[in-house]
Amino acid sequence: MKKYYTEEDKYIRAKKKVDNIKGFYANLLAYCLVIPFLFFINYMTSPGYYWFYWPMAGWGIGLCFHAFGVFGNNLIFGKDWEERKIQEIMNEDKNRKLD
Repeated sequence: MKKYYTEEDKYIRAKKKVDNIKGFYANLLAYCLVIPFLFFINYMTSPGYYWFYWPMAGWGIGLCFHAFGVFGNNLIFGKDWEERKIQEIMNEDKNRKLD
């Protein structure tokens, strides 16, 4: 079953997508600025133990999941599966009412 969107729905979905992309790039920029700063602090305070790897790894994993959520819409675990599942549940309910 093909789902048809009105122009307003298309605009809202496009605006949400653009906001998600902007959020990802802001997060990426913050990551690229903060991690070198943490490295500098680590190097100046305790050069024997590299603790900056921990926030770099944790934030990097979060950034990867954020990128997957924003750009992975056509993959099986992206946002598209939510709409397919909603349609499937709605169709099941519709079929039960007809029986």
